[in-house]
Amino acid sequence: MHLKHINNSFKTFILFAQFIAILKPTYINRFGVSMRTIKRSRLKAPSVNTTKTKLAFFLLSATVLLTACGEQIKSESTPASPEAKSAKNTLINTDEFNIKAMVKLPQTVECTLENGLQTQCAQVVLKYQPDNIEVGPFCPETLDDVGGIWDWDGTDAGLYRLDKAFLTMLNEQGFTFYDEDGKVHIVDNATIRPTVDHACINVSVDKSVEITALLPLHPVMSEQSTALGTVSKVGIALAGVPIFSDAPSVQHTGHLPALDTCAGHIDPGGWYHYHGTSSDIDSVYKHEHVNANCNNLAQKPSALFGYGFDGYPIYGSQEIDGTSPTELDSCNGHTGPAGESGIVTYHYHASNTFPNLPKCLKGVVAQNNFTTTAQAGVGAKPPEGTKITRHEPPGGGGPKAGGPNGGMSPPGFAEAANKLGVSEKVLMQAMQKAGGPNADLTVVAKALNVTPEQLKAALPEKPKR
Repeated sequence: MHLKHINNSFKTFILFAQFIAILKPTYINRFGVSMRTIKRSRLKAPSVNTTKTKLAFFLLSATVLLTACGEQIKSESTPASPEAKSAKNTLINTDEFNIKAMVKLPQTVECTLENGLQTQCAQVVLKYQPDNIEVGPFCPETLDDVGGIWDWDGTDAGLYRLDKAFLTMLNEQGFTFYDEDGKVHIVDNATIRPTVDHACINVSVDKSVEITALLPLHPVMSEQSTALGTVSKVGIALAGVPIFSDAPSVQHTGHLPALDTCAGHIDPGGWYHYHGTSSDIDSVYKHEHVNANCNNLAQKPSALFGYGFDGYPIYGSQEIDGTSPTELDSCNGHTGPAGESGIVTYHYHASNTFPNLPKCLKGVVAQNNFTTTAQAGVGAKPPEGTKITRHEPPGGGGPKAGGPNGGMSPPGFAEAANKLGVSEKVLMQAMQKAGGPNADLTVVAKALNVTPEQLKAALPEKPKR
């Protein structure tokens, strides 16, 4: 308490006490004085005018006292810090994140959105994988084993368990992932180059990796939604795991980056991430009739799964009352009460088909919103002097440099498309329709309106990855 406030309050108290002494014979019990004092008094009751005068004096004293107290409270209150203010009216509650996944507690930092707007973001720094989450299995060791899952986009497309039935189906389509003894070709293609055309990818972890992500605390709608391509950055799960869109297609790379039954796997940089809304993935298995369960993450279709890199929440496939969400836009989101919070805001919902993620992002993301200390992979920025023992796998494992949304094709295909006078996308689509890595080049050439000789001359030599 400031000294001047003490002096002012003391002076006011003295005046008030003097008034009490004068007023003592008159109904003093209402101010805390016993009726016994009144009974002992031999003074006459004061006149009406005298009482009014004393009452006026009391009201004046009380007003001065209250004013002094009010000034004291006002002067002693501490203005809210910018960080405290930013915590109000934000969609992101950092207390909900899995503490076992954190390198340090989330912080509020200044950031710049991709549209140039200066704002504040939640900064989360994550471990290579949460301490309390077990990952895998990914690739089955033999045809008699069962691994994770894969979303096949070729003939008989759909979501499958990685088992004998699925791998033999791929073999019939020209993609052989096992040898004559039924042993599956498995490779860590971040450290070892595959020596076969088709291998199941099972990347090793790098426990030293730290991941830094920025999520806008005050989301801003973009003028145009951002499409999500292959390995696009989607958001951060409450489990403390990054979320990405589609993994690279087998028909693009020749290899299969297996997912576990919670829709996650290890990036070439050595850190775990999701390719689906993992807290509601069992709904997908039920809908697609796939015999699988996510056992390391609680399943709740109406629960908050995480936040997009634009700051908007991502929920499961149901509303809080168990009904299916309605009036969803092209990104699989809408505006309305969001989950248990009840806050009316824009938010995304999972679908019951894989991948059960937003199809695009409606908000503006922060600049430099995802970096890692990894040697390779998405957002890799290893510390200076790091000895590089990992590398980017041929055909991808992360988005192309400079593109926020990813997009992936085998090495040399961009140059081939340019030589043929078509877009890379058109070339890849023609290759896929004609059989993927084992495409009939005559069919591809016809689709592109070029000769087979021109096509063969333009395409890169098929690598032994």
